[in-house]
Amino acid sequence: MAIGYLTIEARTAHQAVPVSGVQISILDAEGSRVYELVTDAEGMTPLIPLETLDQGFSQNEYYTEEPFLTYSVLARAAGFNTLFVSQIPIFDGVRAVLPLVLVPMQEMQRSPERMEITVGRPAVALPEGRSQEGTTGSPYVLRQVVIPNPITVHLGRPDTGAQNVQVSFIDYIKNVASSEIYPTWPQAALRANIYAIITFALNRVYTEWYRSRGYDFDITNSTAYDQYFIYGRPIYDSVSRIVDEIFNEYVRRQGQNAPYFTSFCNGTTVVCSGLSQWGTVTLANQGLSPLQILRSYYPKDVEIAQTDVITGEISSYPGTLLKVGSTGLDVQTIQTYLNRIRKNYPAIPRITDSTGTFGSSTRAAVIAFQRIFNLTPDGIVGKGTWYKLSSIYTAVTRLAELNSEGDTLGIGTVPPDSILRQGARGQDVITLQYLLNMVSIYHPGIPAPAQDGIFGSGTKRAVTAFQQTVGLTPDGVVGPLTWQALYETYHGIEENVPSGGEIRYVVQAGDSLWLIAQKYQTTVSAIQKLNGLTGDLIKVGQTLKIPAGQNTPSGYTEYTVRAGDSLWTIAQRYQTTVSAIKNLNGLTSDALSIGQILRIPN
Repeated sequence: MAIGYLTIEARTAHQAVPVSGVQISILDAEGSRVYELVTDAEGMTPLIPLETLDQGFSQNEYYTEEPFLTYSVLARAAGFNTLFVSQIPIFDGVRAVLPLVLVPMQEMQRSPERMEITVGRPAVALPEGRSQEGTTGSPYVLRQVVIPNPITVHLGRPDTGAQNVQVSFIDYIKNVASSEIYPTWPQAALRANIYAIITFALNRVYTEWYRSRGYDFDITNSTAYDQYFIYGRPIYDSVSRIVDEIFNEYVRRQGQNAPYFTSFCNGTTVVCSGLSQWGTVTLANQGLSPLQILRSYYPKDVEIAQTDVITGEISSYPGTLLKVGSTGLDVQTIQTYLNRIRKNYPAIPRITDSTGTFGSSTRAAVIAFQRIFNLTPDGIVGKGTWYKLSSIYTAVTRLAELNSEGDTLGIGTVPPDSILRQGARGQDVITLQYLLNMVSIYHPGIPAPAQDGIFGSGTKRAVTAFQQTVGLTPDGVVGPLTWQALYETYHGIEENVPSGGEIRYVVQAGDSLWLIAQKYQTTVSAIQKLNGLTGDLIKVGQTLKIPAGQNTPSGYTEYTVRAGDSLWTIAQRYQTTVSAIKNLNGLTSDALSIGQILRIPN
């Protein structure tokens, strides 16, 4: 039997806050539990090996059964609604990373609600056709090719009242590629398909295909109109690595700037005038490059172009790799990002290099960041790592700003008694916009309105989306029921979401408050105060909040052993020695087990 892999990440607030202590159950297709796990301080589980079918089945277009085995994940965490993700395809030799979309419970909510996501078969295996209307030339609206970050996706056909979600463009492309094709395909086939997926999305944005028709989104997830997107699905490593490298590259015709309309279909049950997804596999096996594959389906003069215009980014990639020996303002920028991010992700070691000098401690911090966020852990800041650093830094600083702003506004426990609608102005509108901004961080279906004290169309859209989310009449008018729901949602976030640097720890057999305090470099009294404890009594399975601080044991980083690891490969990855790891962990042999926690010398 072949083996595939799954890693689970529990994070919230656009990945600004890791959620530790999440109880994870992995079930097979019959509903039997095969693993029970708990997320660590970074919100991650160890790498989980799972049985599946040989990858040869997913590379054969004539194989009509599902070329994979499926599993389900049940996630439960104190203060969050329960999440059940079913029918997750696991492929031979490929790691799937499942981001848990955890939603905080509302204030006074007695028990968690159960939210469900069904993944199922990729679109290449679905029988329905595609119409994919579009244009390959004028008219166009935008003057330059721009990457929308975030991109707004409508979760249904364009003429339905389905929910919109906002996700980063990179995550959108990774999701679509993981939803459209098989991750076991040859590299050239994967790249050709990902180029087509990127370009299709950028064509929709460039031509303002939906927004020019009065819609408030950029693209849909309906395969009858656009490309497949399943919010909350797992992402495959083979796809993720390619997207990190080429996410701002697209297909165009020579002499033109506009993204070409790269329509596509599976090429077996559905035949179209665009790219054949299965046909790319045949051409890749014949030795064709990604560009040669694209020219087999689109005009012979198509080429790969690049855009560096990315909305929502605080600084652009400098264009050169940053690594040990690099110096200057760009190095200072990433050091600033890393030092701020480590307050929320304490496994990132402290940088001791001189400001603007990329030395060994900067490299160690980069490697830790790359490991946490599923980037190639090479200690080099390329395009993918730069933009991920920028994205996470933006998320953590935005969250900190909103928390500070909430203190300034003095949000109390009693909602205002005013009734607000479009055209209203004043302090209550400012309070409303603040609450919507905070809630939007944890609910991707709610857009963040401008905080200008004016109830305009953007604020009305946010109010309507919130009302839909909590089951109220979506009329865009803020009355007593909407105010109450906003306050309950806001205070639920305050109560249930760990603050920056704070982690959740699940008590294990043999633990004591003293041992836990020593591990996280805090005090027993600090843990007692944060958790409302009056004594030293704790019980196995209890979730404790660990106060912000160093939060990483002095002198070492903790590492969870994964499939394929050895002491030598871990020592190489962290620039240490096998004997140093063995001495620190009291090991007498080189044997390791998956899920084992090792201390790695800093």
